Amino acid sequence: MNKVQGRVFLTATALGIVAALSPAAPAIAQPAQKLGSGLTMYFQMGGSPGDGATLPREIGAKAAADLFGVKIVEQFSNWAPETMISQFRQAMAASPDCIEIMGHPGDAAFAPLVDQAEKAGIMVTAGNVPLTQIESKYRQNGFGYAGTFLFQGGEETAQAMVAEGHLKPGDEALEYGLFSEGARGQSDRGLAYGLTKAGLKVDELTISPQVDADSALAVPILVAYIERHPNLKAIGTQHGLVTSFIPQALKEAGKKPGEIIVGGIDLAPATVSGLESGYITVTLNQQLYLQGFLPVLQCVMSKRYYMPGLDTNTAAGTVNGALIKKLVPLIKSGVE
Repeated sequence: MNKVQGRVFLTATALGIVAALSPAAPAIAQPAQKLGSGLTMYFQMGGSPGDGATLPREIGAKAAADLFGVKIVEQFSNWAPETMISQFRQAMAASPDCIEIMGHPGDAAFAPLVDQAEKAGIMVTAGNVPLTQIESKYRQNGFGYAGTFLFQGGEETAQAMVAEGHLKPGDEALEYGLFSEGARGQSDRGLAYGLTKAGLKVDELTISPQVDADSALAVPILVAYIERHPNLKAIGTQHGLVTSFIPQALKEAGKKPGEIIVGGIDLAPATVSGLESGYITVTLNQQLYLQGFLPVLQCVMSKRYYMPGLDTNTAAGTVNGALIKKLVPLIKSGVE
């Protein structure tokens, strides 16, 4: 199965679930209203409203909410784990039917709060970063995961960088990532592992909380690094907004497209431009639209039909300069 076929299969699978459980299905009595009518769901979107790493998730969640009749309350944290914890407390206080949480704070931080929510009859599920221990405990109640299998996604990005960029053993590479952030850092650890496995000399540089919140701050850091390492052949990251600023850093450092092989994640507008210009070689497509759509589907299926948590790897593969031409219309519509 190629990358495009994989994307179609995953989308078709989601739509198939919807079709199979729709009022037209003979096995289920036809409801007088939408399946999710009367349900309220609090939904942690991740970044800030409309940013390139968040907007497709917003659009996907709204599409599912409209389809099923669920009321969605959006929460934005600018990727700050402590804000996500605070927002979960706020959501619980409102006593909704379901809550979707970002897994960035980790199992230990979320576990006692999820226990409280489950005791109160609130269905909880996770997106973007998995909470494997909590999912194992509450899967039967609907706790699932919609997002990338992190380490695997990072390693896949590294493999694509090596193949597309014709990188060789001994080449110098930088992995600029969130190594200090537990489960979220698995993506960058996977990418670093993949480059190292291919024989590259990999230097790991940790993204600071300040850059995590305002990724434009990555530009001078990367420019300085490039200037200090004249033999640098590759830059990898699994931070979506940092990915979008790498072309600017390369230009300010005087580099031409393709002179340094770049592997990133997501399809923010600047990242799309980087793929089109050649400044970005490959990027992992998390299919953020599905990360918005599937948790709403999970809420409806678990509340109406007691369905256990669905664990879905939304990453269909990497995107290069050739494939991006086919995806631009979908990206502009918010589906990718």
